[in-house]
Amino acid sequence: MNYFPLLMNLDYKKVVIVGGGHVARQKAEALLPTKAQVTVISPEVTGKLQQYIHGGLVTWKEKSFEPADLDDAALIFAVTNDEEVNNAVEEAAQHWQLLSRADAKGRVDFINPAVVRRGEFVLTVSTSGASPGLTRSVKSELAEQYGEHYAQYVSFLKEARQRILVKFTGNEKKQLLADLLDPQVLEWMQQGDKQKCEAWLLKRLGEKQ
Repeated sequence: MNYFPLLMNLDYKKVVIVGGGHVARQKAEALLPTKAQVTVISPEVTGKLQQYIHGGLVTWKEKSFEPADLDDAALIFAVTNDEEVNNAVEEAAQHWQLLSRADAKGRVDFINPAVVRRGEFVLTVSTSGASPGLTRSVKSELAEQYGEHYAQYVSFLKEARQRILVKFTGNEKKQLLADLLDPQVLEWMQQGDKQKCEAWLLKRLGEKQ
């Protein structure tokens, strides 16, 4: 299947996870960086999910699945180890609701890629379910290649771009935006020397420190 990759804004949207095991925990953790309203439907949940629930990060309905649990949900995960329950979730899901079944035995509107987050810098990788092992391997390589300093680096690039767009136009603007990707800037950020990055930017903006 040729999936269409996209990044979704889930802020304040309801996401339902039917199941309380290891896979449910993984789905919940993937959603935590967003502002989605995550609800887990399951008679039991793992210890880690309990922590998220007690911390107010996830809502738990300690019960068996019922069709009404899907009301107003934008995304639905059917991740139980009971095919009958997963079938019931699929049957209850409306055509406009996006559904993903972990057992892949029915309707699968979307799958989750592996994600490396560095602030607003988001890297994803997927083999479309063909090889989870390769996906994990590539994710590990990306996480090593793009370290934590990329969060500050991308934040700096965002702020610098906004300042350039306010002050410059035409070819001068294009040149300055291209200059932002000077490898020296990334090196300074990796070294934790943000002051040098700011001084570098001020010089190009023609502003005093």
